[in-house]
Amino acid sequence: MRLSDFDYKLPAELIAQHPLAERDASRLLLLDRTEGTLSDHSFRDLPRLLRGDELLVVNNTRVFPARLFARRRGLRAQPIGKRNPARRQYLKAPIEVLLIRQLAPAVWEGLVRPGRKVRTGEVLVFGEGELQAEVIGRGDYGLRQLRFYADSDLQEAFERLGHVPLPPYIKRADELADRERYQSIFARPEKVGAVAAPTAALHFTPAIVAALRACGIEIVEITLMVGLGTFQPIRTESIERHRMQPEVYEISPAAATAIAQAQGRPILAVGTTVVRTLESVATRHGGIVAGQGEADLFIYPGYEFKVVNQLLTNFHLPRSSLLVLVCAFAGRENILRAYEHAVEEKYRFYSYGDCMLIR
Repeated sequence: MRLSDFDYKLPAELIAQHPLAERDASRLLLLDRTEGTLSDHSFRDLPRLLRGDELLVVNNTRVFPARLFARRRGLRAQPIGKRNPARRQYLKAPIEVLLIRQLAPAVWEGLVRPGRKVRTGEVLVFGEGELQAEVIGRGDYGLRQLRFYADSDLQEAFERLGHVPLPPYIKRADELADRERYQSIFARPEKVGAVAAPTAALHFTPAIVAALRACGIEIVEITLMVGLGTFQPIRTESIERHRMQPEVYEISPAAATAIAQAQGRPILAVGTTVVRTLESVATRHGGIVAGQGEADLFIYPGYEFKVVNQLLTNFHLPRSSLLVLVCAFAGRENILRAYEHAVEEKYRFYSYGDCMLIR
């Protein structure tokens, strides 16, 4: 199957640049994957669109300010030509670091831009020097391993110096409000570590949760530390050759029991991160079991879903692994037709945009 099969055209003005004033004011496109029918709703209609016995599974991870800006200290920095007009700004030019995942107590893997000339052994300086990082390894596509040194607690330094890691299609700097709006209401302080939000959960409010529970719907939480696997582009034309980067997950004994006992009830995954976690665990262990591990399953058309049978999801980028996953769940023709409808009806797209319920 070719990557070009998962493309669509989207006017730039439909990419949401800010969240709505109210989380649950977003629109909801309902897709019946069996009948292929589409209908337009508000997210506030969600409780009445469900049967009432669903098991909702949400991701309770918390995003941290993973985007940092540094400058070179000069140690082991690749020299620049004497006649290069950028010579005076070489050590002052900003280096952007997007932390991806923690490898050890003070060691992180991150994307460094521009990273082509940032070599192993180079030292990056953040803020006024109270946070520094040595490049101790390098990988493909700008990935680097960084060992951090801080004058104070490292997590506190990240919180103070870091920026909300808004996706690159949001063409503005992060704002103070994003620290709250780019978190779901399910985000737990003890589950901090994601570098992107599980965006399908951004629409929920306490009132919606209360209405769902009043209908008899049960909600359970799992954790997936959203990282590079979520937004890593597919770089092969044959999608079968793509390999997902692993992301750390955790399923509590209570959540595993609730999911295992949900036989005959719809299991509604809130977001693709939940789908990847549950299906990765079921594929590896033959069912949902409690514990920690790494989710690296790439789901594409032809995959047989073992756990999830309903999905709430935002709209995804063309040619992305997330769009491929949704096509595997509902059928490529259904999804591309739904996206065409969403464009015609001027739905808001991507992280701060509207959503789709697939059942």
